[in-house]
Amino acid sequence: MKILIAGDLVINQTYDTSKLNRSIIELFKSSDINIVNLEAPVTSSISKIIKTGPHLKSEEKSTLNVLRALNIHVVTLANNHVLDYDAQGVKDTLEFCEKNNFKAVGAGANLEEASKTLYLETTEGRVAIVNFAENEWASATSKTAGANPMDLIDNLNQIREAKKVANYVLVIIHGGNEYNHYPSPRMVKQYRFYAENGADLVVGHHTHCVGGYEIHKGVPIFYSLGNFLFMTKLNKTESWYSGLVLNLNLQKGKKIDFELIPVSQSKNEHILYIAQGEDKDKVHNLIERINFTISDEKLLEVQWSGFVKKSQEGFIKAISPIGAVKNKYIKGILRRFKLHKLFLNKTYVKEHFNRIRCEAHYDVAKEFFTNYMKK
Repeated sequence: MKILIAGDLVINQTYDTSKLNRSIIELFKSSDINIVNLEAPVTSSISKIIKTGPHLKSEEKSTLNVLRALNIHVVTLANNHVLDYDAQGVKDTLEFCEKNNFKAVGAGANLEEASKTLYLETTEGRVAIVNFAENEWASATSKTAGANPMDLIDNLNQIREAKKVANYVLVIIHGGNEYNHYPSPRMVKQYRFYAENGADLVVGHHTHCVGGYEIHKGVPIFYSLGNFLFMTKLNKTESWYSGLVLNLNLQKGKKIDFELIPVSQSKNEHILYIAQGEDKDKVHNLIERINFTISDEKLLEVQWSGFVKKSQEGFIKAISPIGAVKNKYIKGILRRFKLHKLFLNKTYVKEHFNRIRCEAHYDVAKEFFTNYMKK
């Protein structure tokens, strides 16, 4: 049987399905099960949570039309935007899925619901889908709605339990560093660990760019499928408009066969099509280079160090004490004259460093910030 897994989908404005190229329509019609990450809640709620970054919301009618045109069966909801419009947004999204016969996984009214594994009965056996996301602003708790959070112990237990009763365990993760084609060394170590403990496939998205893959002890690991169809304001980064569709072939008792299909969306009209010719070759060549780096621990460390260095100035601005200044003009002046670095010394930084590095301090800091944000 054939399963297609696509990356991030956001339809936040009116969209005509005629912009879905016929090649895309035919590809998804030819598959038995189609999965996509529904990145933005489908809701009319106006109650926004407090967070960094944009609040995303799906345009209901157009989102429904696209999902139907692509013959989507399953939507993953464990992502960093599912809680943008609070618990009501999660509730509305789940009701939207149920009403329109889309199976949903990865989010719920609380942690117990969000962490449920989705099981699909197929001709080639039972397929389990385990879906979780890195912890930004959307994680569910025992009392609050949201996404199934990344937690090494909980996630591993979920994978192991699924492995007991399923022929295939597909682990789909929302995480990674935005605009970085390469996984961090931590990601490689962690995703390989999932593969060693019951996952038959590990797939990632969130980075807004395509990533590489590897086969670890017989298990395919794909670090990022990139965007599938992501409609927001014009993005300056070319990688935003390229993605991958993962084509899986499952045959009971055999390892999973796969093919990566590059897709592209036009910048202004968001026409979605399968990449061909030079565009297709360009993506495959990029993936080969990424794969080579992933396979070499030292090369990956060098790449990671380069990414961190490139991100350094933005990170300094983010943790500087002037982040507390609300007026953007005053903040702009302070940054222009580099006054944001005035108090960013080792005395200041070491306190923050210890709070995120030490597990005991991190536990307290996380609880403090959670309670503070509720005020």
